[in-house]
Amino acid sequence: MDVRILGGLSVRENGVSVTPTAAAPRQLLALLAAGADQIVPVSVLMEEVWPSGAPRGARAELHSHILGLRSLIATALPGGRDGGRDGGRNGDGRTAETVLAAQSGGYRLDTGGGSHDVWQFERAAGAGYRAMEAGDLPRAALRLGEALALWRGEPYAGVDAGPRLRAEIERLEASRLSVLDQWVEAQLGLGRHAEMVPELAVLAARHPVNESLHAQFMVALLRSGRTDDALEAFHRLCAALQRDGGREPSARLRRLHRTLLTVRDTARPRVPAQAHAYAQAAAPAHAHALPPVHAQPHPQTPASWSRTPRPVPSFAAASA
Repeated sequence: MDVRILGGLSVRENGVSVTPTAAAPRQLLALLAAGADQIVPVSVLMEEVWPSGAPRGARAELHSHILGLRSLIATALPGGRDGGRDGGRNGDGRTAETVLAAQSGGYRLDTGGGSHDVWQFERAAGAGYRAMEAGDLPRAALRLGEALALWRGEPYAGVDAGPRLRAEIERLEASRLSVLDQWVEAQLGLGRHAEMVPELAVLAARHPVNESLHAQFMVALLRSGRTDDALEAFHRLCAALQRDGGREPSARLRRLHRTLLTVRDTARPRVPAQAHAYAQAAAPAHAHALPPVHAQPHPQTPASWSRTPRPVPSFAAASA
């Protein structure tokens, strides 16, 4: 059985979809897929479908939905095309009753060693985190990128989520943002600042109060010689934080802001005092100040910040 959750629910047995279209059984299958190969108690299933309290006859209705799911599974199993009269048994002994088994007060969806995109995501993310800790940035960028590439959209899209699934969706989204943060760190550590600017611009717009993404965006702009743009990104973040409950930027962002101001002021050309006084005296009283010169990279910028660009995959679409 192959399970896909990261961008819409898809459960397939032997390549045949067993995902129902009706809302309630689809919701039950989604929760069983979230806990695949583990027992999901009946009480948890009922709480998901009836969060305000199970009505009379809810247990019988739940059992009816389980039978409907088993019927879909039986049809997908070899030998089950006749409507499942033999239980959909195949050469490995798998039947609809063993694939969706009743065990110890609950039900267990047996993947039979098939694939599960959440498990693949977590394995790739774990490998990426370990590579980051070891300082292996190329491998970290590769494995974290593989994890992000598994996302096709919002998890469980198209499923009516109850309290249990909503909690799982929040967990997965938080995990994805953490992986995204580390992937960007790896890319910046590899000197791919200019390449990351368009990606980070999209991500910062879609996550207007995410300080980590904005800090990375500002650093990428700074190291690409775009100090004024980085300052503008900081001001947009401050405005968004104010709208979001009157919050102030973190100490990390304030330190980065001071660095940007220092770089901008250092990069501006210095005018000798005598020449400055002469220019002031010669200028008309109504003259406007000259526009500021765009900042260039800080003179102490490491050489690695301007390495030869290399293609960087885009994951902004998956974060929408």
